[in-house]
Amino acid sequence: MTEDIDFEIDPENLPDRVDRDKPLGAPSVVVDDLHITYRVFGARRSGTTKQRASLWDKMVSLGRPDTGPITEVPAVRGVSFVAHHGESIGILGTNGSGKSTLLRAVAGLLPPSSGRVFTSAEPELLGVNAAMLPRLTGERNIMIGGLALGLSTKEVKENIPGVADFAELGDFLYLPMTSYSSGMASRLRFAISTIRTPEILMIDEALATGDASFRKKSTARIEEIRGQAGTVFFVSHSLASVRAMCTRALWIDKGVLVADGDVDEVADLYHAYVEGRTDASSGAKLK
Repeated sequence: MTEDIDFEIDPENLPDRVDRDKPLGAPSVVVDDLHITYRVFGARRSGTTKQRASLWDKMVSLGRPDTGPITEVPAVRGVSFVAHHGESIGILGTNGSGKSTLLRAVAGLLPPSSGRVFTSAEPELLGVNAAMLPRLTGERNIMIGGLALGLSTKEVKENIPGVADFAELGDFLYLPMTSYSSGMASRLRFAISTIRTPEILMIDEALATGDASFRKKSTARIEEIRGQAGTVFFVSHSLASVRAMCTRALWIDKGVLVADGDVDEVADLYHAYVEGRTDASSGAKLK
């Protein structure tokens, strides 16, 4: 499972660690016993045999498409936590653990199967709120993304030079995004999403393609958001980046919140888990 952690970032290329001594504000996100269950149509459970349908079942199914059996897949199971203004929270977990599902549920993009999510403001999920149209130029995407975030046309036009400079687009600003590298597209998404200071910002692997210089700029921007009483959620496989950019960490395993606490303590437990030196039950003491 070690492929789920990014060990390729050299220490000298990491951004400076965020200030962890800042006082926290009031709660910004409250997640109460959250469950997210996907319903998969047409899936057949292994080891089961097809049973003959009764005459009644055949009559009821007339005129309906045969979608096959429905399998329920629990992606998030009973997760509860409270986030405060001024926190930056890393979400750790292996592939398929439910990290992104949790983030999208908190952002309001996935309805809970059960449980509740309360937020003090509308969360902004990086790359989703900022609508990106690959056939349009970077300049046009900045305009569309800024308008989607609630800025006026005048405000967006005033911010275009700053966004382009932050994303390091250069002359690519006037070229369609189909000509952009993945790194350029990621930098532009981050720059658009932070045109204005969001109260709750969610970042899902957005900095994975950023170089050392951009990581430092992004961290500085995140610190600015935290300094203005914002809350940042950061999903990444890079433990080094999470340690540098976050004050707290949540470890999700198979949809269950295994650990919630100081970023270094949770990261150490998770690191030991992916190396096979311990199991997920080791995180229970931090919850």
